[in-house]
Amino acid sequence: QEPLDTFHRAFLYSCSRGTERQFHKVFILPTMLVTQLKFSISRLYEIKQRSKIIDLKTEITDVVDVLQLLLNSKVYDPLTILMDWISDQHLRKIAVQEDREGSEKPQCAEENYTLENCMKLLPMVTGQLQWMPFVDSKLHISVIEFIYWSLRQIGTWSQSARMRPTMERLAEVIFKGVVQKGSMQKCTRKSTQSKPKPALFFKSSSMPLRFLSTLVVLRTTKQVNYLTQAFHSLCVDLKTDEGKMLFLQYRCVPIILSHLTTSKKCLLPGAINALFEMAMTSDKCYLKIFLDYCSNEPFFHAFSVVLQNPKLDIWILERICYILQKLSKIKNNKNIFELFALRHMIEELLRTARPGYFRISVDANAILRNLGVAKSDTASQQTKNK
Repeated sequence: QEPLDTFHRAFLYSCSRGTERQFHKVFILPTMLVTQLKFSISRLYEIKQRSKIIDLKTEITDVVDVLQLLLNSKVYDPLTILMDWISDQHLRKIAVQEDREGSEKPQCAEENYTLENCMKLLPMVTGQLQWMPFVDSKLHISVIEFIYWSLRQIGTWSQSARMRPTMERLAEVIFKGVVQKGSMQKCTRKSTQSKPKPALFFKSSSMPLRFLSTLVVLRTTKQVNYLTQAFHSLCVDLKTDEGKMLFLQYRCVPIILSHLTTSKKCLLPGAINALFEMAMTSDKCYLKIFLDYCSNEPFFHAFSVVLQNPKLDIWILERICYILQKLSKIKNNKNIFELFALRHMIEELLRTARPGYFRISVDANAILRNLGVAKSDTASQQTKNK
């Protein structure tokens, strides 16, 4: 009987355990799943509602921005007039004085005051470029011109680290342009009943705007890709009379010089080509003004540094000699030639010139002749060296 009782107890125990598992499967698990499902649905609903709220807030913000833009769009008319006034009466004049003196520090409190204001205003004006698609395209030139002359002030005396982010952002916007996308574009289209046009600066079809934008890119960015394309665009525009006039109007020589002595040798051809295009002009008035802008110590110093490179391409040497030949005709430049030992460099270049360097030899002899070096003296010097 004891074995039977033992078996009976074991059977009852197993039955009870089986019933418990069955009860758990039938009643407990479904209840837990339903509870978890309800919780998941509730969470999804909350997330969806939050997403709707965020989207609604974004749309409201866009609408408010558009309304503010539409209400303040007329502000750009007097604003650009003020920018033109400041550029013509203040920024441009100080830049002219700086080009002539060749100094790197402010000369008076007024100039320092102008510099500080430029550094304060430039980030603000850069931020306004995002609204240019909604502003009359005729006003773009005034904004970019103000930016350009402000950069000339900052570049003349200061390379403040706090301006670097602004310059990088400015170069990016000017190079790529501004295009409004998404809900902002939809809102403005409904409000203005017209699609806002992209604000193109560097790629603009208007030469004055494109030319100025090119100068801004050359002044602000350090990206070789941007600089290479900027020099290409500049040289193409300089083949026209309008491009040459703009070059003189905006006094571009210091910007070109900043890329002559740079460590990035790939930029040297573009800088030399730009100067060569100006020196090749057939307009005597343009040529005289250009040579006057080049007749200063910074220019001759930059050329002397370039000529110290023994691995210059022949065509670069030809263009340098051609430009120097034009400058050697100006009597006041004789002392500057001597100051930077350019006469000795030309004599050495003439002495080591190969038979194929005909163009270089012609211009080098013309330079020495214009500087008052007798042809017989040059020939005897060459014979002595041999």
